[in-house]
Amino acid sequence: MTDRLKQIESFVLAAQKGSMTAAAQIDGVAPAMIGRRIDALEARLGVKLMVRTTRKLSLTHEGSAFLEDCVRLIADLASAEASVSAGGVKASGQVRITAPGGFGRRHVATLVPQFMGLHPEVSLSLNLSDRVIDLVNEGYDCAVRVGDLPDSSLISVRLADNRRLCVAAPDYLARAGRPALPQDLMQHECLTLSSEASQSRGWAFQVDGEVHHLRPPGRLDCSDGQVLHEWCLAGLGLAWRSTWEVAADLRAGRLLTVLDDYAAPPNGIYAVFPTVKHLPLRVRLWIDFLKHTYGTPGYWQA
Repeated sequence: MTDRLKQIESFVLAAQKGSMTAAAQIDGVAPAMIGRRIDALEARLGVKLMVRTTRKLSLTHEGSAFLEDCVRLIADLASAEASVSAGGVKASGQVRITAPGGFGRRHVATLVPQFMGLHPEVSLSLNLSDRVIDLVNEGYDCAVRVGDLPDSSLISVRLADNRRLCVAAPDYLARAGRPALPQDLMQHECLTLSSEASQSRGWAFQVDGEVHHLRPPGRLDCSDGQVLHEWCLAGLGLAWRSTWEVAADLRAGRLLTVLDDYAAPPNGIYAVFPTVKHLPLRVRLWIDFLKHTYGTPGYWQA
């Protein structure tokens, strides 16, 4: 079992860091040892997980799917160890976290008092920004991120599903009409994020079983998603917003969905952190707390 865990840890490190050498430096072994562990893992599973050349390491389709399961397994193991350790060792010190502005105000900041009550010797610093923070260089322990994750060397744990919908106020649709196809958005006023760090590929739609991205036009854009939400409620155009943000407005009829037949599959809400190895207890407990809270039945409906 120990060998199996080492194989999985080496696979995750190599995949996240993009090279055997970087993984070996973190693990304190020779690059050849990382390679042997991954070879043994592939042989045991009977499937190719990685394509390795002298310059590049890339995951196969099976490797990508297996990576997410492995990251979750390692994080769950760390959480289990943390929960046991917490019985005899109290978490202490500062945890620095960051989250997107709108989501962070509603679903991160509101949870902080409960977490602090559970861990009175922990201090917490929360940064709310729609900019993608460089965790390592800016000294953050963990980020909460919503949507598709860019390729990076960071470790991620999926906390919950997230779905985005194309929405508009009834008076805007009465005035401008309803788009029937995603490409019809090119003739509409669309309210878009101006931040290069957010929705960089555009709005996502599923057409004939494949996800396509569209960059719609519009006279208004803003770097703050809450402002886009308010403009949408005011009837200024169509917006592509998450269900956690607009669900109450949809129930109340203040907003309506369009292009439902082309809605993209859910993406995710993630905890992102630099490394699994030597993750401080306070950070492990924070990630576990978020995962448990978001997974509580009825949380998102409330």
